[in-house]
Amino acid sequence: MQLKRSLLISGAAIGALCAVAIPTWASSHREAPGTTEQPKIDGTDFYMFKSYEPGRDQFVTFIANYQPLQNPYGGPNYFTMDPDALYEIHVDSDGDAVEDLTFQFDFDNRLVNDTGVTLDIAGKDIPIALRAAGPVSAPEDAALGENEYYSLTLVSGDRRSGTRDAITNAADGSIEFVKPLDNVGNKTIADYPTYAGQFVYDVTIPNCSTPGRVFVGQRAEAFAVNLGEIFDLVNLVPIEGDSAPGAGDGGGFPGGITQDRANDDLVGKANVTSLAIEVPVDCLVGAGNGTIGAWTTASLPQANIEDPLPTYKQTSLYGGAYVQQSRLSAPLVNEVVIGLPQKDLFNAAEPTQDGALADYVTNPTLPAILDLLFRDAVNQTLGTSIANLAPTNIPRDDLVAAFLTGIPTLNQQSIVTPSEMMRLNTGIAPTPRATQSTFGVAGDDLAGFPNGRRPGDDTVDIALRVVMGALCYPVPINGTPTDLGFCTSDDAPVGNVAFTDGAPISATELKNAFPYLNDPLAGSPNN
Repeated sequence: MQLKRSLLISGAAIGALCAVAIPTWASSHREAPGTTEQPKIDGTDFYMFKSYEPGRDQFVTFIANYQPLQNPYGGPNYFTMDPDALYEIHVDSDGDAVEDLTFQFDFDNRLVNDTGVTLDIAGKDIPIALRAAGPVSAPEDAALGENEYYSLTLVSGDRRSGTRDAITNAADGSIEFVKPLDNVGNKTIADYPTYAGQFVYDVTIPNCSTPGRVFVGQRAEAFAVNLGEIFDLVNLVPIEGDSAPGAGDGGGFPGGITQDRANDDLVGKANVTSLAIEVPVDCLVGAGNGTIGAWTTASLPQANIEDPLPTYKQTSLYGGAYVQQSRLSAPLVNEVVIGLPQKDLFNAAEPTQDGALADYVTNPTLPAILDLLFRDAVNQTLGTSIANLAPTNIPRDDLVAAFLTGIPTLNQQSIVTPSEMMRLNTGIAPTPRATQSTFGVAGDDLAGFPNGRRPGDDTVDIALRVVMGALCYPVPINGTPTDLGFCTSDDAPVGNVAFTDGAPISATELKNAFPYLNDPLAGSPNN
């Protein structure tokens, strides 16, 4: 796997970035000009939560999704990972916004016998155009002409200069793992759940007394969002139209959108590639207070020379220091918070640089856009005269706490460094799947977003409500309405409104075991 590292070319070191950005609320699909050009390293979602699979409550699960909007029928090459990139999950155990641990995934794609499957055509062995020449049911199946492998490294300290130790297969001590073929269809892979289950590995993590688990492979998209309408100037009435989500009674806001899977542009329609790892809690918390911060990145070597005579092993010559191309923690930061001029800069920055663009959080533009789009309609419908739908508590200390510092007594770390990280209080027990609230902390479920993020947390609805001032009203904490003290109801005239995009999600729609996300949609038949 190190062959690609040997093709290094000299180059000047990259200058230090002087600024970066800040967080917000949803996920990250084609969010910046740079990542649209390189979808293999485009991080789409990042999940971090106490494992709620029965018997695994002393573990934390991290899931970093990449390659957005995968059409299940997207053959013949489907969605291999980039062998020139480094994909990483970083963990800060004390709150200084610097990684203490990094889980580093490094991929390598190989043709069997350097040719893939060949057929004898009139006495000549000719490589076929497809990745498989028959049904596939096991890792490195004989019908496969191309296999995808990865190594997993634990880096303690700085991601580039820290101590490196291999994470190994607990069954045989090997340092290489296999990624399953994407879900081509049921003629190629008759039983995809059974097939994919063979790629969940128990792993030995250095300095951990208990094995963890890892899975890398295609999964069904779990991020529920009314994507097309949102980016078409919010082409819907984003307020719950029923008396309660799913009630079907039209007893909510007149003309408001109601919950319906048909409103969802991703769930049930697209796949992603998941890098999932489950780690014992006691290997993560270090000397901190039990709350950890984390984020995922993808990096490429800084120099790229296109090869005029490309081969399977090399289409471009890469070299030089690794440069971060994609970054993600709290979910729609780059889509709807960071301004156009700084989107690629945000992706390249580290949390220690957050603050230079803090205005995007303290003085957010999204509430002002919603005010411009809907103030007149709201006043006309309700017979009110609200002067501004957007919260007036500027700077928005409520948003700073939710996304940059953590909330005191909930998920603030021992060192408070304003920075864009997902934060998780590992001392809070996981909520069983059946009783999770899709609204997380706002739904009186302290094990949910923004205390980490679970696949069943409806982050779009939560984000809409928080950005419009939900934290200016009492929030239920252990069943008791609690004033967080950041602002008041007078600051947020619509902060108690049930904002929604109408695209529902629930933990009960997803798996109750690692790696939690559902098996990918099949490319065939009749997709």
